[in-house]
Amino acid sequence: MNRARKITVLILFGPTASGKTDFLQQQFCREGEITAEVISADSMQVYQGMDIGTAKPSPELQAKLPHHLIDIRKPSEQFNAGDFVRLADEAAADIHSRGRLPVVAGGTAFYLSNFIYGMSEAPPSNRQVQEALREELAEKGPVLMLEELRQGDPVSAERIKANDTYRLLRAIEVLRSSGRPLSSYHWFGEAGAGLKMREQYDFDIQTIERPRDEVYRRINERCRQMFQAGLEAEVNELFEKGYTPDDPGMKAIGYREFFEKVDGQWTMRKDIDAVEALIAQHSRQYAKRQIVWFNRFNREPRDACMR
Repeated sequence: MNRARKITVLILFGPTASGKTDFLQQQFCREGEITAEVISADSMQVYQGMDIGTAKPSPELQAKLPHHLIDIRKPSEQFNAGDFVRLADEAAADIHSRGRLPVVAGGTAFYLSNFIYGMSEAPPSNRQVQEALREELAEKGPVLMLEELRQGDPVSAERIKANDTYRLLRAIEVLRSSGRPLSSYHWFGEAGAGLKMREQYDFDIQTIERPRDEVYRRINERCRQMFQAGLEAEVNELFEKGYTPDDPGMKAIGYREFFEKVDGQWTMRKDIDAVEALIAQHSRQYAKRQIVWFNRFNREPRDACMR
């Protein structure tokens, strides 16, 4: 493919609270001139009404620096890597056609790796099969379903936690429908995978790197700021609308910690200090996984698609 015809895309990765939004403001917010547009690679910013807990860019920033793939789903709707890649491709082509730079920025590593390397060759998901699996999950419970996966695909079972029902059911669906474990299909991050970057793009990959203790300090401070900004009220409003951790969006860090089950029913926790501590803890754990992913990514061999 002629290099001149490729779409140049800036990939900006950084763990949560590392300062990605500040970087974008400094680089691309110039008075009276819009030179770039951002494609959000944050799996939870797609959800409407979840603003504070996902650290969405403010309306003022979005007016200066347009963002895509924000507020496009209800918290009850599923959104996966395939949806992201398809919509990000469309947005990148549109941004490029208007003479601006597409910037894919966020911390959802699975989205970024699929955008850079392409989707897995695993068979596509089938809605009817997924519904049947959800019914089976309700009957058997996640522990038994995970045990079934462990028998046929121990590699995926090791990666997937029992409460991550979306990934659990997807892995079982692939195993049953194809007779092959999901882990046997190409998956970014396997040592020596050497996957080739997608040829329609010319990637400029940058990362925001900070010492881990500084990232953790920034996470703790962000959590305090979120509660000061009204995170508890935001979650209460979503709960009053009928959303609970059974919905895909409400599984996000910063939301699920507010809930506990009492007599089989979701209810809001009353100890808000404990909720804040949980959110900070889970955010630090998530940041650690993000840093590990990028370190692994940085060791992968590069090809001509990256400049």
